[in-house]
Amino acid sequence: MTEFEVGAVPFNSDGWGPPETPSQLLPNHPSNVPFAPFNRSEKLGRIADWTRNYNNQNRNPRNSGHDSVFDFNLDDSMPVDDDQSFHLVDGKPPPRPKFGPKWRFQQQRQLPQRRDEEVEAKKREQEKERARRDRLYNLNRSGNNNPRREAAVFKSSVDIQPEWIMLDQIPFSTFSKLSFSVQDPEDLLVCGALETYDRTYDRINPKNEKRLERFKNRNFFKVTTTDDPVIRRLANEDKATVFATDSILSTLMCAPRSVYSWDIVVQRVGNKLFFDKRDGSQLDLLSVNETSQEPLPEAKEDINSAYSLSVEAAYINQNFSQQVLVRNGTKVGFEEPNPFASEGEEVASVAYRYRRWKLDNEMFLVARCEVQSASESKGQQSFLTLNALNEFDPKYSGIDWRKKLETQRGAVLATELKNNANKLAKWTAQALLASADTMKLGYVSRVHPRDHFNHTILSVVGYKPKEFATQINLNTNNMWGIVKSIVDLCMKLKEGKYVLVKDPSKPQVRIYEVPADAFENDYVEEPLPEDEQVQPPTEEEANAEALAAANDVEDTVVEAVV
Repeated sequence: MTEFEVGAVPFNSDGWGPPETPSQLLPNHPSNVPFAPFNRSEKLGRIADWTRNYNNQNRNPRNSGHDSVFDFNLDDSMPVDDDQSFHLVDGKPPPRPKFGPKWRFQQQRQLPQRRDEEVEAKKREQEKERARRDRLYNLNRSGNNNPRREAAVFKSSVDIQPEWIMLDQIPFSTFSKLSFSVQDPEDLLVCGALETYDRTYDRINPKNEKRLERFKNRNFFKVTTTDDPVIRRLANEDKATVFATDSILSTLMCAPRSVYSWDIVVQRVGNKLFFDKRDGSQLDLLSVNETSQEPLPEAKEDINSAYSLSVEAAYINQNFSQQVLVRNGTKVGFEEPNPFASEGEEVASVAYRYRRWKLDNEMFLVARCEVQSASESKGQQSFLTLNALNEFDPKYSGIDWRKKLETQRGAVLATELKNNANKLAKWTAQALLASADTMKLGYVSRVHPRDHFNHTILSVVGYKPKEFATQINLNTNNMWGIVKSIVDLCMKLKEGKYVLVKDPSKPQVRIYEVPADAFENDYVEEPLPEDEQVQPPTEEEANAEALAAANDVEDTVVEAVV
């Protein structure tokens, strides 16, 4: 074999690297070795690629004489002339498949108008699908259990003062395990008068709706426990140990379903226990969309805010309970008249049943229960409770009552059970406490979604309270178990005043010990001097004020609620 001559390596005495003159660079350098040209601004490529495949069958035969190790014509890392890298852009659309799944059974071309309609319909379907995906994405981001409501911030129903002492906090998870069975109650006294139910309202439907009337002259009373003269008399006679009203008991019984904050005042006087509502409490207002996933506007002055809807719902409920009665002057009387009405005052149709339950051998509970109407069937008298569900805007509930009540009444009721689970459970509990034979639910809607003064009755449906309680999964033994546990807890406390507060953000209730003068107004009105006293108005001024008050609808709504 011939020897490989490396050759002489020149020495550069003037600097670093090879000499600049080509003659001194490599005297015996072969002339047929290719070099890759480059500039200083370009990136250097490989000098030799020893990993290149020599056995490429698709290689151009013209380049077969070149050594593939030093062939850089096909190397992407080397700079390429701009003219060689230029490619024309093909603007023609790709060929449409002739026998694809969309065109397999199409034998003739569609008309342009028909094709445009299908394109628009497809776009609408895509928009709906995208909106549905966005809605599901927002739900999944916040969680699966009541997601949007968890993000909402609710305020406490009462301001917690620094001097209050928190004694205990009970999570709602413990309430679900409680159970207590009570015997049938006994009626100690029945007061008030009732009008009979008008059965023509059972035939109302959305096509034959009826306008909701206003009853400005009828007075409604929401008196707390200790202000009730009958309960005071029964307490002095030692008829029971625990005293409450049906609205307070239903709030306790359905506490695990509540979302909004509420508070109940507890007074321990001797060996007796009184459950009261606080002055200015919203316990008698009706919540709207309390358990819904769609958040309501936070601005209080908005007609769809939680507070505005509560006032509107209470106004609707009171007027509905009086409109569906036979107003011919005949009433069903009881042992005593209405204990809260003065002589000659026109009051709403209501009867108060003071009933007593036995909690144990030494403890009895007396509660004032209400029914709004009476009915006679086959010679037997039955009691009815009247309540109204209200629709304020179909976009919040997702279902239009005027379109769905006749054909899909079950879907409408299911939506209301989802959005107003606590309110419907409290109505059912009150009907069970009063032993009402039927509970009537009215479906009342706004004439227009932005008009919260005018409403129409779309339908009225009757239910048996026990059957409806089973339908909404309301267990009677569990309800009484909650009441019994709270009563036992409060009976262990010393004499004084306490308050039960539902936490605004957590499913739990707290017990605070408060001062004896809490929630009481100590302001005493002092008479003004004679020169500053306002003189009574004349008859003309009184008539003008009465006319202005009658025309002011908003004041009428607030007055009806109060």
